[in-house]
Amino acid sequence: MNPASRRQPRILGILAGMSWESSSHLYQLLNRSVAARLGGLHSARLLMHSVDFAEVEALQRSGDWEAAGLLLGEAAAGLKAAGAGALMIAANTMHKVADQVESLGGLPLIHIVDATAEALKAAGVRRAGLLATRYTMEGEFYRGRMRDRHGIEILIPGEQQRTEVHRVIYEELCRGQVLERSRQFYRGAIAELAGAGAEAVILGCTELCLLLDVQRDADLLPLFDGTALHAQAAVDWLLLAYDDSQGR
Repeated sequence: MNPASRRQPRILGILAGMSWESSSHLYQLLNRSVAARLGGLHSARLLMHSVDFAEVEALQRSGDWEAAGLLLGEAAAGLKAAGAGALMIAANTMHKVADQVESLGGLPLIHIVDATAEALKAAGVRRAGLLATRYTMEGEFYRGRMRDRHGIEILIPGEQQRTEVHRVIYEELCRGQVLERSRQFYRGAIAELAGAGAEAVILGCTELCLLLDVQRDADLLPLFDGTALHAQAAVDWLLLAYDDSQGR
């Protein structure tokens, strides 16, 4: 093939820092996956805008999602100007403003719900439990997209368990604290979801893969790590031009 006719490598823009603990893990997942696919010294072509999570969390807590969407949307526009060809929000909760970010950024968004749903459907799961921040568990943006676009019913824990699930994320995991007592609490929440009829459980916060392991903790129900699935979808997008140029 004439080198001049080859498609240009793709660059992914990542909106990160929500929290940086999970963004660091995502960065490793993306690069390890590219290295595994391509071999040698290959790594992922990425542009990352890492926000100050304290600012974002304050907007979440006050319910000012419009301002949060503007903050991320402006960052997304900057990533486009720097050469990104698609966007990835490195957080589940901030997909609440995904449409605003995609519009302001002017780039297609690789959506974490879609990536997770495809894996659930491939496994034959039609009713899944969700562990995430309160915003994600109780909001319509996640459950509604799962239901309306993918035909998957989402179950969530009871009120008291949702409160503690949320607390552990913000007060422990986002601060780098991974505690065994919290892991055991989450396992109890998984057992409750199993009793309610869930066929699997989604780790629907990017920090939860730091606490629960999809193999070690899957004795109660299969676990689907949204972070890893999101990374897989992003790498598929990143390497499309490379695979095409190699005739794959």
